[in-house]
Amino acid sequence: MSWIWNPDGDAPKPPTDDNNNLVQDPSDPTRKVTKKAANQPFLAHKQYREKQEQEHQAWLQRNQEREEKLARGEEVGPAEEDPTAEQEVGFLGLLKFIVYLILVIIIAGKFFTGSFLWEYDGKWARLKTYWPENSGRLFSETYLATFDGRDPTKPLYLAIDGDVFDVSSARRTYGPGGPYHHMVGVDAARSFGTGCFATHRTHDLRGLTDNELRGVEHWKKFFAEHKTYYRVGKVLHPPIDPTSPIPKHCDPKKEQKGHPTTGNSNPAMSHSKGNSEASNREEL
Repeated sequence: MSWIWNPDGDAPKPPTDDNNNLVQDPSDPTRKVTKKAANQPFLAHKQYREKQEQEHQAWLQRNQEREEKLARGEEVGPAEEDPTAEQEVGFLGLLKFIVYLILVIIIAGKFFTGSFLWEYDGKWARLKTYWPENSGRLFSETYLATFDGRDPTKPLYLAIDGDVFDVSSARRTYGPGGPYHHMVGVDAARSFGTGCFATHRTHDLRGLTDNELRGVEHWKKFFAEHKTYYRVGKVLHPPIDPTSPIPKHCDPKKEQKGHPTTGNSNPAMSHSKGNSEASNREEL
């Protein structure tokens, strides 16, 4: 409805003098540019460089005056550093950046997930992973047997292929009355490969198939990387008599399957039972 009150329209605006808004182009002294918003960052950078140049020239002047005083034998203060010189980051600067970055990540984890570690609860979040307690202890087989849970004041130690692990965090599983109590206090590496947990409570790995040996390595890695189990040392075993009989498999069918060319004359262990136990063990 504005045309009713103003039928002749608005009066034309007077022409503006664009020359008053033109400044020298920072990148090309032969041309001029306007002071529009798009050019402000470039113009601000030009002002910054001009200020830096002025401070540098002033520093040169002060430095020259200092040199002249020294030449006349007058006392002067310590040399002044160039205030416009670019500072190198260096090792301390990089270290400070990394610390700040870690702090930002930790605080962000607390803000988004409620956990400083972004709800990570694995092995690397445990202090004992970096400072294990007595990880270099040596155990005899007799001494290792004293950590089988019969003494409630002692931790529970389980050994596999020479490495001893503290499994006290799962006392209901490995302690007296637990389903795997027979695995603590002894190096039962063979049973981890064959699945014969009752009869193969020995470290003797002779005669195992490749799959069974991989099973032993799997469980050894499982205990080494578990978030609550910790390596505490090694168990020293007496040499195995090579003429002694190899423990027989608890399942003759699996023994025959593992060594089809030798029949039942030589023991052969199957890893299938070990795998059947794996899902239950890894949930504990």
